[in-house]
Amino acid sequence: MAASINPYSRSREPVYAAGGMVATSQPLAAQAGLAVLQDGGNAVDAAVATAAALTVLEPTQNGIGGDAFALVWDGVDLHGLNGSGCMPAQASKEALGLSSETQPMSPHGWAPVTVPGAPRAWADLHEQFGQLPFEQLFVPAIHYARHGMPLGPVVAEYWRRARAVYKDCLGLQHKPWWEVFFPDNFEPIPGARWSSEGHASTLEKIATSKGKAFYEGDLAEMMDAFSRQTGGYLRGEDLASHHSNWVDPISCEYRGYRVWEIPPNTQAIAALQALRILEFLEMPAQRENEFGLHLQIEAMKLGLVDALAYVADANHMKISPDVFTDDAYVAQRCGMIGDRAIDPVVGMPGGGDTVYLAVADSDGMMVSFIQSNYQGFGSGLLVPDTGIALHNRGCGFSLESGHPNELAPGKRPFHTIMPGFLSSSDGKPIGPFGVMGAFMQPQGHVQVVLNTLLYQLHPQAALDAPRWRWIEGRRVEVEQSMPLHIVKSLMARGHDISVMPDDTGFGRGQIIWRCENDVLVGGSETRADGQIAAF
Repeated sequence: MAASINPYSRSREPVYAAGGMVATSQPLAAQAGLAVLQDGGNAVDAAVATAAALTVLEPTQNGIGGDAFALVWDGVDLHGLNGSGCMPAQASKEALGLSSETQPMSPHGWAPVTVPGAPRAWADLHEQFGQLPFEQLFVPAIHYARHGMPLGPVVAEYWRRARAVYKDCLGLQHKPWWEVFFPDNFEPIPGARWSSEGHASTLEKIATSKGKAFYEGDLAEMMDAFSRQTGGYLRGEDLASHHSNWVDPISCEYRGYRVWEIPPNTQAIAALQALRILEFLEMPAQRENEFGLHLQIEAMKLGLVDALAYVADANHMKISPDVFTDDAYVAQRCGMIGDRAIDPVVGMPGGGDTVYLAVADSDGMMVSFIQSNYQGFGSGLLVPDTGIALHNRGCGFSLESGHPNELAPGKRPFHTIMPGFLSSSDGKPIGPFGVMGAFMQPQGHVQVVLNTLLYQLHPQAALDAPRWRWIEGRRVEVEQSMPLHIVKSLMARGHDISVMPDDTGFGRGQIIWRCENDVLVGGSETRADGQIAAF
């Protein structure tokens, strides 16, 4: 499974360690998790510490007011946690002035704000598996929020772009967001130092109350008051009624291994369906083979259009997720794939932005964790004096009447974020992996799994390999590092190919595998500022 050298020039080599390992997109956040491991914490403790630190260190991708999901191998079993929130009780389509005939929901303002689930997810993970005191896990995050942190190159670039993205968010409701993220004379350049006392104070309250202050205490009251004052729909009752769900992970077999994901309301079933299709097809053994890439793209198209048509809040799903990967349906979908690019159609089965982190400790516990404010900084709303930037996950809903994912109060939206985990076919854990990036995520999962299991690349090379992403119809974007002869061959098969800079949304991943001798080997995304922290 692990080649000895990396064939891709952009890259560093993988990191090996035995004491513990944290992989994420921001070096200081990885170090926060490592410090927890070295202080006697386990992988869940380290994951929570890293996640809390990321809300401060990479607010361009996630925040306190976002959602989270996790897969936890506790040494015996794999557990799934759905930490996503619902649409507020007052936020119906009618109240929002939306219908199937209107333009898509705006990503900014109150309309797309759902109940944030990340703080409750942190607390629930710790309650079930944590070892160290909950408050201790927040010390690094609080330190960086209060005393400042320097921006890395990638975070600085996303921060700079946000000024243009949110330029029309000029109403009174958006003023606190601008004051916190673009204070006077602050320019988001590499090395610029940013701090937020509001973030620090809120994290302290979450830490000392084990999350209760966010959902039932003074933080909940502040969110409710801000919403009422600025025309929002979020209320204290919505926050008080929120809960995470422990769920059974879903999986499929591929080349003698088993790939695990979170079930709907995430889009992860798209990755599993694509892998099952590719298991049925005869894939070329060569890594850079245009026909192999053609098959991957076609399989991914079919998985994604099905996910968009059928995936919803688990309580509103009309079809069991198992049907998408059963032999009969996969064989039916395989029949649509030929030598030429197709415009995908939805099958009939029977019946922007994110942070990801992976952690493994020396006792065998491993965590795959992902959290997000969805699109950049989220809704452009920030609760005054709290640092709570509210996400815009409601944009994941459909406005189509009768769609299983149709927007409705008290309902969880279609979610793009999805942590992954790999095991042997008989259940022996291999480790956590993930690729951030909205609809790139299932596509990134498929590419990382193929690079690992079919092409036998080590974790760093599996992440560094040139990526592609399907957009719609026959439209496909590829990184500029994709070999030119591959691009030309795909175009000859009917794909509408655009070559894009490597930093324009092809995802940012992390991997940790546990080897036979219990040595850990990890890779961290070179498209981000991140690194492996290990001992």
